[in-house]
This record gives sequence, C-alpha cells and structure tokens, in this order.
Amino acid sequence: MNLVNLESVSHAYGPKPLLSDLSLGVEAGERIGVVGRNGGGKTTLLAVISGEVKPDSGRVTHNRGLRIGVLSQQDTLDPGLSVRETVLGGRAEHEWAGDQGVREILANLIGDLDLESKVSELSGGERRRTALAKLLIDEHELIMLDEPTNHLDIEAIAWLAGHLATRKSALVVVTHDRWFLDAVSTRTWEVVDGKVERYEGGYAAYVLAKAERARIAQAAEERRQNLMRKEIAWLRRGPPARTSKPKFRVDAAQALIANEPPARESVELVKFATARLGKTVYDLEDVTLHAGGPGSGPMVLDACTWQFGPGDRIGLIGVNGSGKSSVLRLLADTVQPDTGRVVRGRTVRLAHLSQELTELDPTRRVLETVEEIRKYIQVGKREWTASQLLERLGFKGEAQWKVVGELSGGERRRLQLLRLLMDDPNVLLLDEPTNDLDIETLNELEDLLDGWPGTLILVSHDRYFLERVADRCVALLGDGKLSMLPGGVDEYLERRAAGTALTARLASTPTPSSTAPATSSPTATPSGPSAKEERELRKELSRLERQLDKLAGQEAKLHEQMATAASDYEKLGSLDAQLRDIQTQKDTIEAEWLETADRLGE
Repeated sequence: MNLVNLESVSHAYGPKPLLSDLSLGVEAGERIGVVGRNGGGKTTLLAVISGEVKPDSGRVTHNRGLRIGVLSQQDTLDPGLSVRETVLGGRAEHEWAGDQGVREILANLIGDLDLESKVSELSGGERRRTALAKLLIDEHELIMLDEPTNHLDIEAIAWLAGHLATRKSALVVVTHDRWFLDAVSTRTWEVVDGKVERYEGGYAAYVLAKAERARIAQAAEERRQNLMRKEIAWLRRGPPARTSKPKFRVDAAQALIANEPPARESVELVKFATARLGKTVYDLEDVTLHAGGPGSGPMVLDACTWQFGPGDRIGLIGVNGSGKSSVLRLLADTVQPDTGRVVRGRTVRLAHLSQELTELDPTRRVLETVEEIRKYIQVGKREWTASQLLERLGFKGEAQWKVVGELSGGERRRLQLLRLLMDDPNVLLLDEPTNDLDIETLNELEDLLDGWPGTLILVSHDRYFLERVADRCVALLGDGKLSMLPGGVDEYLERRAAGTALTARLASTPTPSSTAPATSSPTATPSGPSAKEERELRKELSRLERQLDKLAGQEAKLHEQMATAASDYEKLGSLDAQLRDIQTQKDTIEAEWLETADRLGE
C-alpha cells in the first residue's frame, strides 16, 4: 500500500528544473535512501513528498490521516521553550520515564543536555539533536530525514541506524553518510537530471547495480558502433558476408571488480612517504593534555606515549567532546601539552584542516585562490593542474570563476581542503573533512587521497569514509590513552558498549553507605565482590591495561620498522610474523580484561 503517490510531478527554481515529470510512490514500511549531487533536487524531492512544497505541475496525494514526521535542515524549534517541553511536550514524567523506548532515545541523542535548559541556549548541533529526539519520540507512519547524521558521533549514528531499522514507519532519508545508507535502506533513489533512478538495496547494492547498468549500456553502445561500421562497409563493398551475431554475457557483481587493483599501493606509498619524511614524524613522550589548557577541562591524554610513522593512515575515533580535535591541535603545534613532549620530524610539512573555515579573500575568484598556492601538483604518478583538481572536487566549468564571497559553506570547505593539498604537504591532519560534501565529491576525494604519499590522521563521523581512507583506527576511550583498534569501528563500538555496561553495573552495586544496617542478619550474602576483592580486581584491570599499552607501543614500532624495510621483502615477512604474534597476545589480554571486568560487575 502506497502512503504517498507522485504523478507527473515537475518543479523548478528559476530556469533550472530540479524535478521533471516524476511518477513514484512510497510504500508502507519501505526505507528509502536518497542520493545525488548537491543542488540536484534531493531536498526539493523531500519537500514535495511531505507536502511542504507544492509542485509546479503534477499531483501529490497522501493517504487520509497520514502522519508525517520531517527533520529538515532548517531549525524550526521555539527558542523560548525548554528542552523538556520541546521534546516531551505535555507528557507527565511518570509517563515518559516508564517508557523504555523514550528513555533510550533521550539517552542516545540528548543524554548530555539539561532538560530544563532553554532551546535558545543550545548550540546548533544540540538543537539539531533535540529536533531529532522530538521527531523519534512521536508516532508517524512516514519519517522523512534530511541529513540526520549531522552533529552525531559514530556511536550515536550506529544507534540511530539500529533504531530506524526496527521501527515500523516508512522512511525516506537524504544523507551523504554511505555506511548509514547501507545500514537503514532497503531501496535507493538517485536524483539526477530531474529524474529519479530507482535501485533495490542500500548503498553497496546501488553502486554495484549502477556499475552493471553502465557496463550493459557500454556493451550496447559498442554493439551499435559495430553495426554502424558494418553498415558503412556494406555500403562501400556491396552485400555483406554472413556473420554470426555477437554475444554478450552478463556476469554477476564479482565480475565487475575481478580485475580491479587495490585502492592503494600501500607498500609503494609507504616507501615514498619514508623518503619524504624520514623515520620520525611524531613521537608523543609521556604527554598529558587537557582540552581546556593545562589542568583545565576534561583530560584527553594522561602520560601517553605514542608514535606516528611515515605513511601511517590513521582514523582517530571517540565520542563528541573526547578530545579528538585537541589531539590534532597538539600535533599541529597550536596547543602545548601540560607535561611531556611532542617530537616532530625535521622534514614534516604539515597541512591541518580544522573545523573552522579559514578566512579567504571574498573578492578573489575560486581558481585564483588555488593557483596562488601552486598551479601544478604531483599526486602519486600523475601531475594535476589546479583547474583539474578543482573539477574533481566539484568546481566544474564556470564554477571555477565564481567569486569566493558567493560560495556556500560546503564549497568553501572544499576550496580550503584543495588549497591545503596544493601546498604539497607530507602530513595531513583532517578534522571532519566530509562535512557538506556529496557522495560523488567524496568518491573523488577518496580517489585523490589514495595516491597521496604521506602521513594522514583523520577525524570523521563518516564511518564509510573513515574505513575507506584510513588503514587503522585509534580511539580515545576516556582513559587518557590512545587505544589501538585492530577491529576498526566495530571493535570501538563493542568496547564502548562493554564499558557502558560495566559502568551501569558498578553504579547499581550498593556502596558501603547504602548497605543494610549493622543489625542485618550476619548470614546475609553480598551480591557482588567484597571491598578487598574489588580492589584486587581493579589492580588486575590496571595490570592488563598496562600490558595492552605496552603491546600497542611495540606494534607502533613494528609498523615503523616495516615502513623502513618496505623494499626488503624477507625482513617484511619476519616483521609481519612478529606483528601477528603481538596481535594474538593482545586478543588474549583483551579477553582477560573483559572477563575481569565482568567479575567486577557481578
């Protein structure tokens, strides 16, 4: 049963048609991911489906009484209301507090906010999360979300994907987060040239299906060209000889990537990076760092020792406020550690993309602002001009001659990133580089970074981009350490979940002040470990954590040695065997840590 139907719908802004003669529908329970270039009509499509915008022509019909929940990119919250009033309305506390679903939404989206604070006091990201919580708490047959993962960290994005996948509501979501698309979508719509191309499955299925369509189209074009050549030959030579018809075999998706090389030539890139950087890039030696300066704000690092080597491509993960940007600023030398020291290689040529947009001359042209840095750059084995790189990152044709003052925030961010790359750095620190980039531009950026030789440290809530660009992940888990994550984002989420569960169990364990009075029966048996047992378990946890830190240091040194011996395959084999041995030890110790933590929380 269709909840919404579009019949021959067209809509334009000015001379540009965004939707052209569309006929489609949204079925009950269907989960649709909408993709396409920025400015291509995705948001307009959502507004037409929801009824917020009336199309220029055609008809949009809704089921009678259809309840639609919309999260748009514009903030519509009443600044005079409190967070509680905005999200929970007139619900009595006993009513919502007894609802597990409501408690879960509040905890995962606005658990860090004071429910009595005014909306006017919130930041843009906090208002966005408040609006999303309000929408999810209400009941709807159709939920429409425009970029819902903005301002959410990886953990919250994973929770939201799981939550939406279990709801009975139909869903239409516009997002550039490809992991999120794969996690929630059962169908993908691509808005392109005023039309909507429909694909079954999430983002991965969409990519494969689109590639297969392109392959079939190419085969059809080749067949047409062959027939034309034969026709021309017949006109010249007379009646053609008898020929068998060409046969084209349509293979499964695996055939599309059978001969595709790896995204990056890792050994060659590490070798090149070592030649540009030497052996030392960054060494952190017993570094203690607070987010607000020496001794103020949350602790980010506590006597932490770590090494970043040539050719490392590291994704830095942590919840919002864990200090990821502070670590990047520490490496960029814009903040100093409380104690300890940061050793920087002499040949480091740094480029730091922060979350703040650097001021650009608003009167200059886009191409001029890039060419003033450099007109040509070597990326991998190819030389690129400033104009060619601008085109790859979405500035096509006349867009390169736009005045900087007319650019949107997303366009300025792309321009800032390109200016950094044109300066030919050998170390890149990227803080949320994917903000406001569409999927096509993300693909171009990923391809560009694949051939870039140097050390890359990346902070991003875009899980797909993180896993695509980084070779390994490191986490800030709130213990003052940089923790290796051999299992990537999945391991991070597991460790976060285990830590949250442990904290909850400890919080529910009675403290000495809340235990039964001394007159209680002497035969009463405590439900958890005694105070002495708890101390011993905590000592054991500390011992295991020190072992994990030591192994992480050994692992980092092995990675450095492997980079140095990039051309010595015999030595690489020996170092790789040592690395696997260390990873086996880590797996064993992590299992012991989890077992000890469970005993502590019994």
